[in-house]
Amino acid sequence: MTTVPAADATLRLLRHLSRTGPLPAAALATALDLPRSTTYHLLAVLTEHGFVAHLPEERRYGLGLGAFELGSAYSRQAPLARAARPVLARLVDQVGESAHLAVLHGRDVLYVVEERAAGRPALVTDVGVRLPAHLTASGRAILADLPTAQVRALFPDRDAFVDRTGVGPRRLSELRAVLTEVRRAGWASEHGDVTSGFASVAVAVRDHTGHPIAGLAVTFADGDVPDGLVDATQRAAASLARRV
Repeated sequence: MTTVPAADATLRLLRHLSRTGPLPAAALATALDLPRSTTYHLLAVLTEHGFVAHLPEERRYGLGLGAFELGSAYSRQAPLARAARPVLARLVDQVGESAHLAVLHGRDVLYVVEERAAGRPALVTDVGVRLPAHLTASGRAILADLPTAQVRALFPDRDAFVDRTGVGPRRLSELRAVLTEVRRAGWASEHGDVTSGFASVAVAVRDHTGHPIAGLAVTFADGDVPDGLVDATQRAAASLARRV
């Protein structure tokens, strides 16, 4: 039996909607054997986060864009991860540093592949970890390729700027300046923004339309960027883009 009843009820509600289509709140409460007050509270939270959409004309609730994004993200990431593993393995062998691949999820990046170099310390970029996109090199590489309006929607105010080490942009104007430099250089970087003592460089992986689908990054001990590292990362990103 679950020890987190609210999480259990939330997931059962989403799964039920995925099977039945839009339903009134009362019908959901009956089908899931939940109190009506609990059902309305769950629906309110899920609607706020975009996982459920309220259809006022029909007095029903259905799955929202958040649920679609989650499902479509899985379908994208599975083949993307398979294609990326050999590319990242070759890159790690070449540069001797750990590499990882991340995709954008809201204003975070979600790590889907990590290849750790022998003898290098463990990083926070394990598969499944989420980090603020504006602080990571991979996130900056992706954000730099997005339309200005989309970046503004993701970071509407100062509350959107999470801080980890006291380094990094804290308002939209500062993030725009960072992204302008990324576009100028053709690659992104961070120095201690995520973890003190470590730095990363990253390049966006684009699909056939030019849309950034991921950020490919290499992390190393903070300091000057090692010779050849950016070129090797750019070649790996181009190779992955061809594979997908």
